[in-house]
Amino acid sequence: MSGVKVTALGCLSKLLKSLRAVPARPCSLAACSRKNTRNAALHPLWQSPLTIPGGTRQSPINIQWRDSVYDPFLKPLKISYDPTTCLHIWNNGYSFLVEFDDSTDRSTIVGGPLENQYRLKQFHFHWGAINDWGSEHTVDCKFYPAELHLVHWNAVEYPSFEEAVMEGNGLAVIGVFLKLGARHEGLQTLVDALPAVRHKDTVIEFDVFDPSCLIPSCPDYWTYAGSLTTPPLTESVTWIIKKKPIEVDEDQLEAFRTLLFTSHGEEERRMVDNFRPLQPLMNRTVRSSFRPQLGP
Repeated sequence: MSGVKVTALGCLSKLLKSLRAVPARPCSLAACSRKNTRNAALHPLWQSPLTIPGGTRQSPINIQWRDSVYDPFLKPLKISYDPTTCLHIWNNGYSFLVEFDDSTDRSTIVGGPLENQYRLKQFHFHWGAINDWGSEHTVDCKFYPAELHLVHWNAVEYPSFEEAVMEGNGLAVIGVFLKLGARHEGLQTLVDALPAVRHKDTVIEFDVFDPSCLIPSCPDYWTYAGSLTTPPLTESVTWIIKKKPIEVDEDQLEAFRTLLFTSHGEEERRMVDNFRPLQPLMNRTVRSSFRPQLGP
């Protein structure tokens, strides 16, 4: 497996260099990514080279630590979640979504790179069939086994989530990497509920959960202008990628992999490798709230 991983990283490295040399050339990296073992069993949602005509800010991307630009004007991100706004867990056929009541400003984020307050709509994860990959974003071509996305929308400027999805500053997504380590007690409450949503289109009530327990305490983050990583792929997302990952143990990751892409009565297909291939950075800048030279 290590040989496969080296091949994948080498392929990505060459493509990223070529994209820098010809920044105007639209390329989704999907042609190369489909050759990699990590993408061999992708859900059909990500198997085709999904592109937006003329799109210049698609996600996910590879974050180059040393190439990110320290921005001293980036503010700390302020997170305020009300656990009672948690509603339910839904297996939507490509991940499981934990959804929240977003009718009021009870669960919000503000600050960071954001000009407005954003309401929490839902969070979900992306993960791999094995621990060598799974995250959508990478850091210096390093894959993590999973990645958490907390999706928020700009309720100051837009009347609904659906309208915010279509606008350039409509969404803000916090990305958190997961790495193997100690058992995560906060996550375990969620893991214990997953057997009830094993099949596609199953929904269960899930009350009183505070997702801030899934966000690392380290305030450092990267930010860039990007897109949704699932259709409609709209370029509406301000990404806030936390520098530090959270730790989860092997059993917790395996619980994710017991879920199914398929509904009751259909031939079972394990829910794994539910991520979109990397997209070109194009002419975007990745800013950091910390000085890059302070990294590892």
